[in-house]
Amino acid sequence: MKKLAISFAVGAASLLSMGAAMTIPTTAQAQPVVIQVAPPPPRAERVPPPRRGYVWAPGHYEWKRGHHVWVRGTYVRARPGYAYRAPEWRENNGRWEYNRGRWDRDGDGVPNRYDNRPNNPNRN
Repeated sequence: MKKLAISFAVGAASLLSMGAAMTIPTTAQAQPVVIQVAPPPPRAERVPPPRRGYVWAPGHYEWKRGHHVWVRGTYVRARPGYAYRAPEWRENNGRWEYNRGRWDRDGDGVPNRYDNRPNNPNRN
């Protein structure tokens, strides 16, 4: 009986440690990346032939572990009714902000979570 209790405790501890590894992103992780180092010029890459039901997500640089890392382009499954916005770096007063790729319902460039009228197809 004692061995069963010990093995149960070990199993429960390992399940808890696995659960800790699968945490939900915190608010700090969701913050945009803002740095003072400009990204290198984009690399030239060959875009493969179009694929039905997919959208091309071009290659781009991401900021990882203190330096820019190139991420190759790939096809992502299309979302009917949404426009794909590729990842981009924007300079603002000497600081560079990275905006991740995203889907936008009305194609106006404003992420739906910040858009007061996210489904307005007539917006310019």
